[in-house]
Amino acid sequence: MPLLQLCDSNFPSGAFSHSFGFETYIFNEKINNVETFRDALSVYIQTQLTYTDGLACRLTYDFLEKKSKEDVWRLNEMLAALCLAKETREGTRMIGERMWKICKAIYPLDIWNDDEKKQGYMHPALVFAIVCYHLEILKETTVLSYLYTSVQALVQNAIRAIPLGQTDGQRLLVSIRPHLIKAVQKIDTLTEEDLGAAVPGLEIAQMQHEQLSVRLFMS
Repeated sequence: MPLLQLCDSNFPSGAFSHSFGFETYIFNEKINNVETFRDALSVYIQTQLTYTDGLACRLTYDFLEKKSKEDVWRLNEMLAALCLAKETREGTRMIGERMWKICKAIYPLDIWNDDEKKQGYMHPALVFAIVCYHLEILKETTVLSYLYTSVQALVQNAIRAIPLGQTDGQRLLVSIRPHLIKAVQKIDTLTEEDLGAAVPGLEIAQMQHEQLSVRLFMS
């Protein structure tokens, strides 16, 4: 039940306000229908979600299993440094901090008391892993759920921005499942040295978003 709540598209993390660079591709008509969005989403899963967000989620869980909280916060600082686009870095911070505040309010777990002073930049992958670890949700399930939640938010935003039909969005979520499974399997083989491998084009699109003449999203 807690996992269903965290992964619900209505969970008020603020992710619906951010496209993380996808809106630039939509504005430039590189993404203009279901097929082009599916292709872009597939690449996003194989790169950004696998080597940064998903790996960070798994590493956080690993560090918590080893009772190494300092490594968790060190990873958090690394994630902030790895995000080069200002809008995306701020958008990620806003989502992470919102998740942190909500989860701290609904799940009074011990870790909140010890490390509240660490609050500042809070990556959503880190927050999600912390909550799932303390709710005793399995690591693999935690990573898969986080990836799915991230993709679900982007699909809902694409429905508004491209636009797509709601049925198209649900078909996309079904067709992208094998990519998510493969991503979790890949993440399980990676180490901290792999963290941050990204697609330069996506980072450039994230930077260009700040200058778009018309925008639906904050990043």
